[in-house]
Amino acid sequence: MSQVVKIGTRDSELAQWQAKKVQHLLHQQDIRSELVLIKSEGDIDLSTPLYEIGVQGIFTKTLDIALLQKRIDLAVHSFKDIPTQPAKGITTAAVLKRDAYTDILVFRGNGEDTLSAINDDNYKTKLIIATSSMRRRAQWLHRYPHHQLENLRGNVISRLKKLAESNWHGAIFAAAGLERIDLRPKESIDLTWMLPAPAQGAVAVVCREDDEVLKKICIPINDEPTAICTGVERDFLKTLMGGCTTPISALAIIINGQVILKGSLHSKDGQQMISVEKHAAIAEAVNLGKEAGAEVISRGGDKIIESIKYGS
Repeated sequence: MSQVVKIGTRDSELAQWQAKKVQHLLHQQDIRSELVLIKSEGDIDLSTPLYEIGVQGIFTKTLDIALLQKRIDLAVHSFKDIPTQPAKGITTAAVLKRDAYTDILVFRGNGEDTLSAINDDNYKTKLIIATSSMRRRAQWLHRYPHHQLENLRGNVISRLKKLAESNWHGAIFAAAGLERIDLRPKESIDLTWMLPAPAQGAVAVVCREDDEVLKKICIPINDEPTAICTGVERDFLKTLMGGCTTPISALAIIINGQVILKGSLHSKDGQQMISVEKHAAIAEAVNLGKEAGAEVISRGGDKIIESIKYGS
């Protein structure tokens, strides 16, 4: 291929890491490329909590426009940021092999007292935990209803700085985001009980739907197991009509030829929760996410979703 492929990305260090990963994979096919840095709406407003902004594709819309205007050829996103209903004329060309999908709690200071309080079954200590994610807030409050949650926005570097300068006991991050740029503090723990956002830890490459050349180029960098699992998770999210500002969680993994999906829906305050687990052989897993989402709706999930939408 003679043309230089223009890869669009947000300008944060993490986003550029993801784009450079795609660039490296394309280089292995002798495909030349260059990065085009574009600031998203989600990077401009860093004070309003994401769940209050309520805009689908807040981190992807600007790149979508650049793609459709042919200012770039590919766009690279954290897959969890892409709306389940993509912009017209844009398609997912590849999903890279997934990194860590877990959430982690980063302590302020050494965290010994905070960790002790978290493990205290008597719930005597009221902690202050920061996150801008409605999903993380809801799951945390479901487990620790006596804790106080604070908003935390910005890229991972600025969020770590805000944590260090705050009076908070800790803040929740995606493990992949910190580990990719070697910033995960030693003073942190994996929240193995917290279900991640659908497609968390996965990087997606999108292109114009009618660009057959770019779609073909991206085939070798697509990781099929990751694509299957994230597809199931996003089907679950789409069935529940949720987005990145809705407390919907899902994780699909493949074990011995079986796709195992765990999903949950919480009310905003964390008091209500509906969880589901479903299994299917890989060849029969095409509707697994939809079936799991339908089950959650049938068990009262529609009422929780309605309360989230209308604030009741």
